[in-house]
Amino acid sequence: MMWRMPFAPVYPTAEIRTLEATAQATMPQPSLMERAGRAAAEHARRIIGERGRSVLIVAGPGNNGGDAFEAAVHLKNWFYRVEATFTGDPDRLPADAARAYEKWKQAGGAALASFPVDSAARRYDLIVDGLFGIGLARPLEGAYAECIERINRSDVPVLALDIPSGINADTGAVMGVAVRAAHTITFLALKPGLLTLDGPDHCGALSMDPIGVQAEALQPPRGRLLSADILAQTLSPRPRNFHKGHAGNVAVLGGAPGMVGAALLAGRAALKCGAGRVYLGLLDEQAPRVDVLQPELMVRRASDLPLDDCVIAAGPGMGQSAAAKALLERALDAPAAAVLDADALNLVAAHAELAAALRDRKQAVLLTPHPAEAARLLGVQTGEVQADRIAAARAMAERYRALVALKGNGTVVATPRGDWWINPTGHPGMASAGMGDALTGLVGSFLAQGAQPTLALLAGVWLHGAAADSVADAQGGPLGTSASDVIEHARQLLNRARVR
Repeated sequence: MMWRMPFAPVYPTAEIRTLEATAQATMPQPSLMERAGRAAAEHARRIIGERGRSVLIVAGPGNNGGDAFEAAVHLKNWFYRVEATFTGDPDRLPADAARAYEKWKQAGGAALASFPVDSAARRYDLIVDGLFGIGLARPLEGAYAECIERINRSDVPVLALDIPSGINADTGAVMGVAVRAAHTITFLALKPGLLTLDGPDHCGALSMDPIGVQAEALQPPRGRLLSADILAQTLSPRPRNFHKGHAGNVAVLGGAPGMVGAALLAGRAALKCGAGRVYLGLLDEQAPRVDVLQPELMVRRASDLPLDDCVIAAGPGMGQSAAAKALLERALDAPAAAVLDADALNLVAAHAELAAALRDRKQAVLLTPHPAEAARLLGVQTGEVQADRIAAARAMAERYRALVALKGNGTVVATPRGDWWINPTGHPGMASAGMGDALTGLVGSFLAQGAQPTLALLAGVWLHGAAADSVADAQGGPLGTSASDVIEHARQLLNRARVR
């Protein structure tokens, strides 16, 4: 199956540095800093509107500060009331930033020695954060940390340049303290830290300006940002001459005592997103043999479940009993694609023979861990996973020879080849029981309908979050979003996105 990936490229810092050097060498005038400063000034003008408004430029000791001074010159020339703070040493500025600083002085601008006290800061209409960009490598402290705390206390809208100061550009982690911006304009290309972990909470409205550089032509990316385009690529339109056998079978394995609902949610998600037949293999011997709300689901004892002709969705409510382990062993030996979540992942992490069976599978296997499950799979602490989510997802994909979706704010999908994507959909209301089970069913459904495995995982992740966003829009906010709501909205979005 041929498929295209029209998604925006995402580059970590090392690749951005290479990209900057190549771009500057091939198109030296105007400099990248001059272009970034102009783009920043234009964005600021769009935010605050008419001339005469008051802008405070906060410039740091590196190239991000140079971008800020370039922007300050344009805004001053456009008759905005502009002031700047700069606590660095002008003699130690990089060459381009030093030239930008001189332009600011020649334009009649002065540099305040420190950020204004709280009462004075509130008189500005906009603060431009140019303290630290993508090169920040250690936590902020002292005067710089105090400056950021004052920015955040000011209640003035903040436009961050390239990335909010204090956010790690590669991981999204807060480096001690970070600016909470209302707007962020990033240059050349997107950076991972804008899109995952804490980055989205600090960026506000995110815009990207390529400043005249065609990044992909200069350096093909390994990372990309998912978009709605994924749905149209994942499943082929159905002809009218179609029957349920063409839509495939999903076998959900799980439902131990006290956790039958998890398997039911996964099964309902698979059925409502297009699978032809969905079997539930329940470990709870006392569980009802029919889902009264969704009687189309074919409920069986786990030991009686047919696996040879089904996509396997293992883990929802599975538990970690000996019976669950035996069921997972059988599933990993079956000649079908498999999605593993929840306790299926915990069993793999706890038993070396299961991990070996997973790695040795000839059929596709897709893993959907949350950070704690990922930590168990990697043998590390959860904090280490969250410290670099992209690295963790890629490490799992390589170790288990599997496609991986590391769930969380900015879910990261990775392949064993090292390619990765970040998903922008979803919201905090998804932090509720059953959400992972719904995702397992969605992905299993796409696999059953013939989707290429990478596309099935990408589409499932994107649709899962987009459906939750749709629920929040419909109910006036994210709180109280349930997995059942997400399943219903996923079906609606999927039908709108493809020819029925």
